[in-house]
Amino acid sequence: MDLIPILLVLVSAFSSIQAVTPANSKVFREYIGAEGKGVRFADVPINSKVEVHFILSFAIDYTSSSSPSPTNGRFKAYWDEDNLSPSHVSATKALHSNVKVCISLGGDTIRGQYVFFKPRSINSWVSNAISSITKIAREYDLDGIDIDYEHFDADTNTFAECIGRLLSHLKEQKIVSIASIAPYDNDSVQPYYLALWRKYGYLIDYVNFQFYAYDKGTTISQFLDHFETQSSNYRGGKVLVSFGTDGSGGLSPENGFFEACSKLRHAKKLHGIFIWSADDSKKAGFPYEKQSQTFLASTK
Repeated sequence: MDLIPILLVLVSAFSSIQAVTPANSKVFREYIGAEGKGVRFADVPINSKVEVHFILSFAIDYTSSSSPSPTNGRFKAYWDEDNLSPSHVSATKALHSNVKVCISLGGDTIRGQYVFFKPRSINSWVSNAISSITKIAREYDLDGIDIDYEHFDADTNTFAECIGRLLSHLKEQKIVSIASIAPYDNDSVQPYYLALWRKYGYLIDYVNFQFYAYDKGTTISQFLDHFETQSSNYRGGKVLVSFGTDGSGGLSPENGFFEACSKLRHAKKLHGIFIWSADDSKKAGFPYEKQSQTFLASTK
């Protein structure tokens, strides 16, 4: 067997995977609008030296009734549309050329009940999702899409195929240019995202790993170990570090988050930071949003 053609194929495949992943490590992302606290884009500090991604939370394929039920890929906006409308998006982008706006699909709950990924079939879900998300994307002039399902009533292959085909269409048709996933370390969640990554990882630009889902009191050393583990799981991907401003777990800024980030940056492994969430940060005046972006903008 001739070795040269094989090597050329491998090099080509590697290059194509790398090509979809932005090289910029000064990326700050934040989920916004999930909790109805009246937060606006204009409230959140925006550092012009950093690429800032607002992630509207959430678009959900459920009915809006008092007892919501799945709609098989027919998504609608469930974020705070009064304060985060298409006109707010366009105004923010006009003021800040470094801002991009994405939507996140799924989330944890709706009206106090779990949001399940529950397609009737792969083809019907994908068809409905393409139609409904394309409509939202055009209305809001979206740049990207994030996948944040946390509960599943389907097998891992069905999830991988539904999401993979959706991302493929949205990117090929240039409806969005950015795709991310938001897994966390849980045996009922992670296998779905790993199945998606194995088959369609080349379409995914960022892994918004929920490091705040680890135990409270996580140390710097433990955090760095978690980062290495997840970077291995999503090999070749841009795994972003994260913390929550909602009192959740993981490594907090008070306990050394930015020290850990410094270590990762020194090792050339820091790809960006994301926060859950702007809604929770509003009361305190967004101090950690400022600190995160200042850190990313610095060259130290």
